[in-house]
Amino acid sequence: MWNGPRAEEGSPPVNRTGHTRPPPLEPKPDAQKWHPAAQRQILVERARILSEIRRFFTEREMLEVETPLLAHGMVPEPHLEPIPCAGGFLHTSPEAAMKRLVAAGYGPVFQICRVFRADESGPWHNPEFTMLEWYRPGWSLADLMAEVEELVGCFIYSPPARSLTWRELFIHYAHLDPFVVTREELMARTASPTTTLDKDGLLDLLLVELIEPALVRENGLVFVTHFPASRAAMAQIHPGPPPVALRCELYVDGVELANGYQELTDSREQRDRLEQANQQRLAAGLAPLPMDEFFLTALEHGLPACAGVALGIDRLVTLTLGLENIQQVLAFPGDRI
Repeated sequence: MWNGPRAEEGSPPVNRTGHTRPPPLEPKPDAQKWHPAAQRQILVERARILSEIRRFFTEREMLEVETPLLAHGMVPEPHLEPIPCAGGFLHTSPEAAMKRLVAAGYGPVFQICRVFRADESGPWHNPEFTMLEWYRPGWSLADLMAEVEELVGCFIYSPPARSLTWRELFIHYAHLDPFVVTREELMARTASPTTTLDKDGLLDLLLVELIEPALVRENGLVFVTHFPASRAAMAQIHPGPPPVALRCELYVDGVELANGYQELTDSREQRDRLEQANQQRLAAGLAPLPMDEFFLTALEHGLPACAGVALGIDRLVTLTLGLENIQQVLAFPGDRI
């Protein structure tokens, strides 16, 4: 029997302690979204793929590691926005922490972890997603590309991967040379030209609008290599001419799946690039980010020659199962949290 205080008629209800109980929560617009987005059998397949990836690397005597999700220093990038958390940021990639392990002499390492990027959503994006990343001391980018193809081949049947340089990609699919084309010519080619974009931005737009849809029609794996020096990020630059970044991206049926570097080991050049990235953020109206001084100190200590790559697990699962977007392989995508 309820013996606690009773509310006056017409007043808010009270609980046993005499405090006013809050009104019931308003029902959410879509109450069905409490339910997982992915079907159970898909999560079973996802777990199997993760288990196979771990077996792939442990059989090669690589060390699985975990590094913090929360960081106080970042590796600034002009087009990646981190999510603030607890006075720092949720990391957008484990790259800097994993290179600290390599610099400390921990040998080849791999990690499967969650990463976070604000404002990323769509068929192939979610603000929180799962990334596989690994580093191979002493390896070349070509060595690493062969291993990436071997790993992906465990899940996706494909003829041997094709390789195109970034320049060949534009010549083949867009019929223009990206190293000589003018900004005005690019403005005329894009379907949605934006006057605020520079030449690099317009080439990115053309890649999304024209080239990636064409790659969907390719059967299987396509590596794109030799990116322009302006896209080096944390990769070494070959002097050329023209100078090009020793970087690769793997596309599967037109979907970018992996991004790898012959890693930059020069601490001074890396600091200059990160400072330049912060300048680009300021020019775009974004706040500069505090730089990861632990990472830069590790480079000063000495990062051995190595190659490293990041691969999107959600995309791999989606492509392996022949699905259409990563929301189908996530238990709770961004609209259910």
